[in-house]
Amino acid sequence: MGNQMQKSISDTRNQKQTSFTFEIDNFSEKKAAISSSLFGCGGCEWYVTVYPKGYYCRDHLAVILNVASPKSLKTGWKRKVCPCFVLLNQSGKELQILSTSEEEGSLFCDKVPSWGYHKVLPLSKLKEEEFLENDKLIIKVDVKVVEAVHEEEVTGKGMYSLNGFQILYTQVLLVSKIFARHPDIAVDFKPKSQVVKTAYMNVLLGLIETLRKPPQSFSETELSNAHSKLRELTEAGFKLDWLKEKLGEVALKRKNAIADGCRVEEVEERINNMKVTLLDLIVELKKEKAKSAAAAKVLSFDDIV
Repeated sequence: MGNQMQKSISDTRNQKQTSFTFEIDNFSEKKAAISSSLFGCGGCEWYVTVYPKGYYCRDHLAVILNVASPKSLKTGWKRKVCPCFVLLNQSGKELQILSTSEEEGSLFCDKVPSWGYHKVLPLSKLKEEEFLENDKLIIKVDVKVVEAVHEEEVTGKGMYSLNGFQILYTQVLLVSKIFARHPDIAVDFKPKSQVVKTAYMNVLLGLIETLRKPPQSFSETELSNAHSKLRELTEAGFKLDWLKEKLGEVALKRKNAIADGCRVEEVEERINNMKVTLLDLIVELKKEKAKSAAAAKVLSFDDIV
């Protein structure tokens, strides 16, 4: 059986397009991630992972396509894929369809060996009576590889296409995380020129990097510039409510940090004043002790005479 399965994978892994069906029984009882068996396409092997309790979004079902054993592939490998996920119940009724166009595609490489949808269906919907017949979920996966690079020198300066944006190889992981957590971020993005799109993505990445700094380290100018960049990105069509909220948090923390800093300075000044007062008291005490010691001194003969 194992040899037969391995032979089947070997026969299909070089195909440019394939379909795979993943069936999950007793779905409501599942809590941990569930992975399918392997299937081949585009010169490598794949598998699907389902997160019944959500992944980034804990209140939604997540479905992820993964490259199996990515470290076993050659340096610089990449696949541009158009995956399509169709969720079905036991009767074959379509519950949800998720797909990407060839123009957009989904990039898989050594930095991003997994890609998928993190907000497939609300978990509350899956719990509704009769939504899943006999508590069974079926996922049909269609994988079409539109570009396959088996080996390539990695310089860090190469450009990759990810969700319609041309980005540097070193940015692939960061941009993938953005799209994974905020899949609708660019649905209303207006510019069409790749050069302009790349420039806006660099501004977005730069703003995110800026907001990683400690809030108290921001100057008024830096905070004002961050707000300006956010407005510019939003006007271009990016959906950035989550980043606006984060910037608001930074501004509030900065305000509180400045207020806390003033209070710290006040306390330090009071302590310093106390130190001065205490020092004066110690000097005065030493003088009085010296006087007292002198008064209590037993006079010598010479002192009398």
